[in-house]
This record gives sequence, structure tokens and C-alpha cells, in this order.
Amino acid sequence: MYGWIWRHLPGNTWVRGVISLVLVLAVVYALFQYVFPWAEPLLPFGDVTVDGQGSSGAGNSR
Repeated sequence: MYGWIWRHLPGNTWVRGVISLVLVLAVVYALFQYVFPWAEPLLPFGDVTVDGQGSSGAGNSR
């Protein structure tokens, strides 16, 4: 797939490298701005409870 993209980009190696970098940055921007905020409520990572009463005793300063 990456080879196909690389072959279809215009220009020499330097131009292709710059275009590839811009494409990667655009994908990362789209993920952080649209995809991750959409998917965040669907993930169970917000169900963490930290109340300071762990059984291990680590971190207790009493």
C-alpha cells in the first residue's frame, strides 16, 4: 500500500518526502480532531475509580 502511494505521488524524492510528511500530519490531525473524540465515549477507559483506599498500602502516608 505504501509503495503504491509513493509511486503515485508527483515529483522527485524530496517532493515526495514533503508530500508524504504533509499527508501523515493531515491523518494525525484528523484522528485527534475527529476520530478520537468520536470514539472516546465508546471506550471503557473512563470507568476508573481512584479513591485512595487501595489494599496494597502503596502511597499511604499515614
